[in-house]
Amino acid sequence: MTAILSLRGVTKSYGSGDLQVQALRGIDLDVPEGDFLAITGPSGSGKSTLMHILGCLDVPTTGSYELAGVDVSQMSESDLAHVRNREIGFVFQQFNLLQSQSALRNVELPMVYAGMARAERQDRAAEALERVGLGDRLDHKPTQLSGGQQQRVSVARALVTNPTMILADEPTGNLDSVATTDVLELFHALHDQGRTVVVITHEADVAASAAHAVRIRDGRLSHEAAGV
Repeated sequence: MTAILSLRGVTKSYGSGDLQVQALRGIDLDVPEGDFLAITGPSGSGKSTLMHILGCLDVPTTGSYELAGVDVSQMSESDLAHVRNREIGFVFQQFNLLQSQSALRNVELPMVYAGMARAERQDRAAEALERVGLGDRLDHKPTQLSGGQQQRVSVARALVTNPTMILADEPTGNLDSVATTDVLELFHALHDQGRTVVVITHEADVAASAAHAVRIRDGRLSHEAAGV
């Protein structure tokens, strides 16, 4: 299968001289189109650094990173911002919703930044919310929604630009067990529809629910068996 993500020899270092810290040490990783991958590891393992590179929030010190066949490892910040908006749908632990805005308006935001006409973005936002089971909550603000529902809004926001992949950073970290199951079922549904989903998590049960898993420790990857 075609690799949507491909990392070769990726390293990331911070600082200089004797104060240099190597967060990633020669990462090689291929993620096929339509995969559901979990990346797990303890605090300080390099998990967050790897997420930042996968999400085009940072670039490697050395090595290459291809996203949908394009090498993004040496792009400028403006080019990376374009890739983030068009190719990656982010889902965060904290939801990152605007509390004063409706669910519909929150889902519209990536399309506002892309300059899409209002009528089209409203239609697409409503459709995305319908897909995640919140078609009857368009006008609700985050304070009127449960934690699981708020995370569904953030998933709808991630889907609305039809990105190459969904990148979820600790998406169940603030949810109870019922809401966690609900969100994982949504990720499985997206995976079944052919969507590429990459989840960064420290939770073993969340990692085990993915189709494949890799574990990062001391900046190096090892592959593990996983669930579905």
